[in-house]
Amino acid sequence: MTQDRILMAHGSGGLMSQRLIDEVFKQAWQNEIMEPMLDGAILQMPAGRLAMSTDSFVITPLFFPGGDIGKLSICGTVNDLLACGATPLYLSTAFIIEEGLPIAELRLIAESMAKTAREVGVKLVTGDTKVVEKGSCDGVFINTTGIGIIPEGIDYRPPRIQPGDKVIVTGYVGDHGLAILAQREGLTFSTPVVSDCAALYQLEEMVAKYGDAIKCMRDPTRGGLATVLNEIAVQAGIGIRVKEAAIPVAPAVKGACDMLGMDPLYMANEGKMVMFVAAAAARDLLFDLHQLSPTANAAIIGQVDAGPSGLVLIETELGAERILGILEGEHVPRIC
Repeated sequence: MTQDRILMAHGSGGLMSQRLIDEVFKQAWQNEIMEPMLDGAILQMPAGRLAMSTDSFVITPLFFPGGDIGKLSICGTVNDLLACGATPLYLSTAFIIEEGLPIAELRLIAESMAKTAREVGVKLVTGDTKVVEKGSCDGVFINTTGIGIIPEGIDYRPPRIQPGDKVIVTGYVGDHGLAILAQREGLTFSTPVVSDCAALYQLEEMVAKYGDAIKCMRDPTRGGLATVLNEIAVQAGIGIRVKEAAIPVAPAVKGACDMLGMDPLYMANEGKMVMFVAAAAARDLLFDLHQLSPTANAAIIGQVDAGPSGLVLIETELGAERILGILEGEHVPRIC
């Protein structure tokens, strides 16, 4: 391409559109399923229950410490499939691109998506591009849809959670939300905060061996850990008690949140999982999680009780107990 920025003509469906697809996306994502360039992807599916998840990514800035919108779009959708108990197989994606976006940035995003997909073992098989006038979006918005297969015997749903089950979070909470806020507002800290953006594909094989002991999983993205706990408590009709001192928060995140008057329990995460696990298996699972780099700081943070239904209580570091409510309003907007 001779142009260095996106023009409206790149969305016309003509020659410039074709060059954009060929030289940016097809070059980065090339595989045998995409190669025929049909109107859709023709997929070979193994036996099992189908899981499907879709998500849109409107983060600003597009590039941030620990990742970019491309990596984020793959990780977010892959983690949603993993939380369903599925093996991620295929991804489709759609781009809304702002006129004037540097093509070099778009190429970096496409290559980041390809690199992340290769690491996970999923294939980008179909997609779409649209170009909108300058000012209609912030650079680029991405929608990603994923398809996976749930193996026989895997059933991760809130109704399976029972009193006595343990609650595990797979690492430090709040990193992503604070990293985006700091980048956006030009904040600097003595210890830099980096997004936890990661696809937790290594969890799949590990948790499979625990079978029915894994009751439910959920990734705590928007609204953070506190909001996910409230959602699960309502959906499962259970009460949850957690201990503030047991929740892993990086010292840099805790210090920054204290200074800014923010709560890391409501900050977004993009590389963590909340797991509800039978008590008998919780310690063994925690040991296994500590062997993987992305989950090395996993912790048992509490347990399920019989009620009151839908209520989440947190024991503070001072020993008092209070209600840990769901997020109301916006904490940090446009973080994914």
